[in-house]
Amino acid sequence: MASSLPSLPPVAGTDPSSSVFDAFRISIAKRVSEALHPLTIEQAYAGVDFGKKGEDFTVALPRFRLPGKVDELAKRVIDQFQADDFIASIKHDKAFLHFQLNATSLIRETLNQIHRLDGQYGCNASGSGKKVVIEYSSPNIAKSFHVGHLRSTIIGAFLANVYKACSWEVISANYLGDWGTQFGLIAVGYEKYGSQEELKSDAIKHLFDIYVKINKDAETDPEVKVEAAKFFRRMEDGDESALKNWREWRELSVKKYEAEFDRLNVHFDVYTGESKVGQKSIDDAIKRLDEMGLIEDHEGAKLINLEKHKLGKAVVRKKDGTSIYLTRDIGGAVERYEKYKFDKMIYVISSQQDLHVSQFFKVLELMEFPWAKDLVHINYGLVQGMSTRKGTVVFLNQIIKEATTVMHEQMQKNEEKYNAVEDPEKTSEELGITGIKIQDMTAKRINNYTFNWDRMLSFEGDTGPYLQYAHVRLASIGRKNPHLLPLPPPSEINIETLTTSTHAREIAFLLGTYPDVVKTALKTHEPSGVVTFAFRLSHAISSAWETVIVKGEEDIEKAKARMWLYESARDVLAASMRLLSIRPLERM
Repeated sequence: MASSLPSLPPVAGTDPSSSVFDAFRISIAKRVSEALHPLTIEQAYAGVDFGKKGEDFTVALPRFRLPGKVDELAKRVIDQFQADDFIASIKHDKAFLHFQLNATSLIRETLNQIHRLDGQYGCNASGSGKKVVIEYSSPNIAKSFHVGHLRSTIIGAFLANVYKACSWEVISANYLGDWGTQFGLIAVGYEKYGSQEELKSDAIKHLFDIYVKINKDAETDPEVKVEAAKFFRRMEDGDESALKNWREWRELSVKKYEAEFDRLNVHFDVYTGESKVGQKSIDDAIKRLDEMGLIEDHEGAKLINLEKHKLGKAVVRKKDGTSIYLTRDIGGAVERYEKYKFDKMIYVISSQQDLHVSQFFKVLELMEFPWAKDLVHINYGLVQGMSTRKGTVVFLNQIIKEATTVMHEQMQKNEEKYNAVEDPEKTSEELGITGIKIQDMTAKRINNYTFNWDRMLSFEGDTGPYLQYAHVRLASIGRKNPHLLPLPPPSEINIETLTTSTHAREIAFLLGTYPDVVKTALKTHEPSGVVTFAFRLSHAISSAWETVIVKGEEDIEKAKARMWLYESARDVLAASMRLLSIRPLERM
């Protein structure tokens, strides 16, 4: 660690070279373990937590279950305490010991580390050599890309970024709903209502319109469903004439989706789908289930009885012999393990599907696949009331368009700033998308939330546009103070002036927590913790503007130190936004 701090003993699971706070925590643990024999430094380290209200770090003494009264234990630690480059002071409060860090070391070491890791600050090597497959988004071809898919897309993209930041090899998979009887319906509908021209211009919308029309016909004409089932049977049997159209529909839909996802800053390594699961894998799965005595016949259909696991009965093959999506999921999972040999596979699927996913995981476990224990379901709640301001919504691009328009109108209210923006259309689109994403990721993912246009696109309060504004403001400091750039090397910047400012200390402390924010996100799979961090940092910066000034500061050394603090804050705020799949803006 390129640091001027005294050396420390190593503690398993820590890495001060990528998380400077690990060093401060080890220093606290060392004092506590030395004063409270037989406590080991590892045991003490596990008890060092972030403090509340004005305290940097706190140790709750009862958690160590040591003999003796808490007050006596606290006294033993305090009696041995001497301030040094790590810790400035210690305070005893009931069952707790509170530690304040040395302000100079805190600020210098944190800013140094951000500078040294140059864009990699917050990343760690915990997943090095491991591989994860993340399946998310997964819309149905020819059906609307609704809000549930949007949530899965946003949460999945966040998880892919977090796993990459922790050095995992990530395979992002979009498992399309590209198979099933609805394609029989669309085929029948296409003969009646299809247009090659409309298909080329927007395949997703055109196929959806056909689907709606043919479903309406089916309500009055039972023959439609019969024809559709026949057509799908031909597809399942590999009839090339039936598959030709379907293949084109799929390809054009994927192209359209890729463009939509690109606007959302989301990228997939593989577009797979129900159609890609080989018939052999499905047949093998059913054969294996049969041989293991797990299948029951019920009126010609095949079921697995999971009642003793409190998961009801799961159908694996319909009466007419066609596969059902549970069977395809099982076949698909087996194929994926064979292809990728993953260490973990994550499915980002709505909580409405909890039963289905539990059945699916349980069946794989009963089939005795050793990797079944490495499957994870990341679920999420519903979005209520998502529609355009005029009423119903069907497509993702309508939502993006609407958000873009609202932000564009907002931006035009400030003519001077508006004229300075290079591409107002693109900027307003980014602002709108940021608003959508932040509203989605602010609360715990399992919570349902109500989609609210006014709240989402406001510049007031904890919203997406406010976050972009905080970043743009930081980006503008360099533009407004070109005489300070480029900054000299860190060793030549005098940070003493920062140590006397409570605002500067607060910003530096928050920046120091960022590597922990990333590690926690990996553990909880929750984007909300990263959102909370980004807002806390933005608020701390906003509070500092009045006192930690750069423009107009006559003491050039002071100005440079402050500039370095703000540049570091900008780097970390941008990193947290990118983790959330948001593109940080330079101007707005």
